[in-house]
Amino acid sequence: MKKLTHISVFLFLFQFAQAQIHEIGIFAGGSNFIGDVGPTTYIFPKQPAIGILYKWNKNPRYSWRFSAMYSKLKARDAKSDIESRKLRNYNFSNAVTELSAGFEFNFFDFNLHESGFVATPYITTGINYFWSDDLYVANNKYAKRLRTGAVAIPIIAGYKMRISQNFVLGLETGARYTFSDDIDGSFPKNTNLAPFKFGNTNSRDWYVFTGATLTYTFGEKPCYCVE
Repeated sequence: MKKLTHISVFLFLFQFAQAQIHEIGIFAGGSNFIGDVGPTTYIFPKQPAIGILYKWNKNPRYSWRFSAMYSKLKARDAKSDIESRKLRNYNFSNAVTELSAGFEFNFFDFNLHESGFVATPYITTGINYFWSDDLYVANNKYAKRLRTGAVAIPIIAGYKMRISQNFVLGLETGARYTFSDDIDGSFPKNTNLAPFKFGNTNSRDWYVFTGATLTYTFGEKPCYCVE
C-alpha cells in the first residue's frame, strides 16, 4: 500500500510539473552603482552584465523566477556631480556575483497557450544573495580582503513579449537594495579597519542591472479554459 502511495504521489507531481510553462534563458545588459563613490544617477548602465534565468509560470499572471547574474561594478568620483567627491577623486572596481529567487507579476494575462502576439509589463521582487570583494581605502589607495556575501532586495520592472512560438524577449531594469555598505570600500566589515570608513555610514549601497532577457519556453502548455 505504501509503495502504491509513493507511486501515486510521484505521478501526480510529474503531471503537475508537465502542466506548466517553463522558461530558461539569458540576460545581457549593463550595470551601474549607487553609493558613496561616483555619480548618483539611478539608471546608467555602463559596465557589462550577464546572467542566466529560469521561470516557472504558475498561471498567466505570475511566475516563480530564479537567476544568477554577474557584473564588475565600477565608479569614479571624477564623474560625479558632487563637488566634494570630485575633489576626493576615489575610484573602485568590484566584481559582483548574485543568486536570486523571487516572484514575477504580469499586469496583463501572459498566456502562452494562446496564439498570436502576447505581451505585458511586469514587476519582480524577491531575495538576492551576492558576493563581492571586501574593499577598503588606505592612504588614498584601494586594497581588498577576501570575498564576502550579503543580502539584497531586487526591485525590477520590465516589458516582455513573445517573438516566436518558443521564445520570449524582455526588456527590464532592476535596482538591488543591499544590506551592505562596503561594495565601494566606504564601510569595511573588518572592525580593525574602522578608521578607514568614509562617506555616509548610515546609508546602504545600491546597484542596478538594465538589459534584455531572451528565454526559451518548454513543457506542456496548460489550458486555462474550463472544459
